[in-house]
Amino acid sequence: MSRVSMFNSPLLLGFDQLERTLDRLAKNAEGYPPYNIERIGENGLRITLAVAGFTSDDLVIELVENQLMVRGKQAEEGDRVYLHRGIAARQFQRAFMLADGIEVIGARLDNGLLSIDLVRPVSEPRIRTIRIDAGSNNAAAPSNTIDITARGSR
Repeated sequence: MSRVSMFNSPLLLGFDQLERTLDRLAKNAEGYPPYNIERIGENGLRITLAVAGFTSDDLVIELVENQLMVRGKQAEEGDRVYLHRGIAARQFQRAFMLADGIEVIGARLDNGLLSIDLVRPVSEPRIRTIRIDAGSNNAAAPSNTIDITARGSR
C-alpha cells in the first residue's frame, strides 16, 4: 500500500527532510513518559515530563542538531523483592524536534517532574529582492546565472 505524502504539492519545494523527520517522530511516539508543553511568557516554552522514580543520574538530555532527546534508564536493584510492582521502572526515550533558533536554557528535576526550559529568540523579518535580468546581447555575459541581493527592512 503506497503512502500519500502531505508534501506532494509542486508548490512545496525542499520539504523532504521535514517529511522524513515527521515520519521518524511519528514512529517513536509512544505514550511513556507523559509530558506537557506550556508557554512561559512571550518567547518561552517549557517541556515537563513525568519521570517518577528517576534521579538526575538516571536521565540524559541531549540536543543533536534540532532534535532534543530525553532518555531515562534506572539502575537495576537486585536486592529488592516485589510482591506487586505497579510503578513503571522501564527505560524510555522521548524526542522533540525544535524549530531553528530555539535554545535550551536549562533543565530541572523536582518531585518527579523533569522540566526543560526553552526560549524562542525574536527574529527580525527579512526582505529579499531578486533582480531580474532583461537579458543582453553580450556574448561574454553568462545567461544561466541568477543574482540574488538581500537587503534589510526599511
